[in-house]
Amino acid sequence: MEVKKRLYTVDDVLELQGWDGIRDRKYELVNGELREMSPANMLHAWLASRVDRMIGNFAEERELGYSFVEGGYFLSDDRHNLYAPDVAFVSKARMPDPIPQKFAGFMPDLAVEIASPSNTVAELHSKALIYLRNGTQLVWILYPVRESAEVCRLDDEANLKAESFGIDVPLSGEDVLPGFELDLRRLFKR
Repeated sequence: MEVKKRLYTVDDVLELQGWDGIRDRKYELVNGELREMSPANMLHAWLASRVDRMIGNFAEERELGYSFVEGGYFLSDDRHNLYAPDVAFVSKARMPDPIPQKFAGFMPDLAVEIASPSNTVAELHSKALIYLRNGTQLVWILYPVRESAEVCRLDDEANLKAESFGIDVPLSGEDVLPGFELDLRRLFKR
């Protein structure tokens, strides 16, 4: 007898996590498979908080949109994949009013992933490609140990193009956050 694996949906994840504060596990969903997210290490959490604050302050002052930490994003026509970038930005024009108490049925304008010791570059690039092919305009991957970053975009053939930057080069918000720069030297300063 063949045992079939259950394919989970975004709705299942909402139910599993619950909104009652009792069940506080976090999941991403990849092709219907649940992937539990472990708590972030202190450096990772601190960097996510700093990036969120920098983007959030800039966006709020200019009324550009909203920054989020570990929010859930999926495509409205694909309920078997749910991603939670470490930090994300969504423009004011794309955010429903009021902000919903559910996962977003779209990808953010900017997704920021912070490399954990368990992540491979291939995993991070794969996730960046998913974001970019599904509506995200810009992805930043931060590497805390190396104090560096990659800026990811799609090339003309919809393949990932990752450009590496050292600590001395700020990351531009480009058309997503016009005028914003993420100063890596300031970000990684302890």
